[in-house]
Amino acid sequence: MATQHIFLKLGGSLLTEKTGYEALRPQTLARLASEIAQARAHEPGLSLVLGHGSGSFGHVAGAKHGTRAGVGGPEGWYGFAEVADAAARLNRHVVAALLSADVPAIGLAPSASAQVADGIITHLSTTPVESALASGLVPVMFGDVAFDSIRGGTIVSTEEVMSYLAGKLPRNWFLLAGETDGVLDLNGHSHTAHHCDITRCCAGFSGFLRGTDVTGGMASKVMAMLDLIDSQPGLKIRIFSGLQPGQLGRILLDPNQSIGTLLQ
Repeated sequence: MATQHIFLKLGGSLLTEKTGYEALRPQTLARLASEIAQARAHEPGLSLVLGHGSGSFGHVAGAKHGTRAGVGGPEGWYGFAEVADAAARLNRHVVAALLSADVPAIGLAPSASAQVADGIITHLSTTPVESALASGLVPVMFGDVAFDSIRGGTIVSTEEVMSYLAGKLPRNWFLLAGETDGVLDLNGHSHTAHHCDITRCCAGFSGFLRGTDVTGGMASKVMAMLDLIDSQPGLKIRIFSGLQPGQLGRILLDPNQSIGTLLQ
């Protein structure tokens, strides 16, 4: 039986202050890297595909240039390159923190192989990710620019990249660590440990957006995750807070814990 990988996404609002400009939360990042290291040490067979949001790095640059909607002309393509640099800059911070915690992480830029048509990923090479996993490394993906056959260029979100990979690699869990305890309704209640119906949760979802998010914010991410579950039988998704010390490590070792919101 093929190894079941755990997909883990660290939210951009968790790693950065999204109302700032390239405002990294270094202590939070270092703690999360340490929790990942501890989980791997406790469970040597733990196989992770890691991704992270762009927070106040790529999202700010993307909003400035309108890159998600399309790219054209010298100014637009300069902006495309600027967004790529900003997204990669945060990725370098994340990889450096993981390496400092003795996690053998390697950053992999989706833009190197992504083929996109009108904002939809039609192809993304899985070979670098599979080679990293086979070598005992932790591949670290991120939201990135991509060439688009219709728009010229665009931005693909971390969820879109990891959702594509989840359809190609053996996996049973997709974990999303963010700022909140899960999906909250207008009363501030988390829908814990059961399926979050789209009409029940997201119609009344308190998906307020702090800072800039050119890929749609939390509500669109939840909807994308529900679509992913529909297309990937057996996949379970847990949304939880990464702000509580120790919680990420506990969930990595036992994703079945009743923490946050479970989508299945």
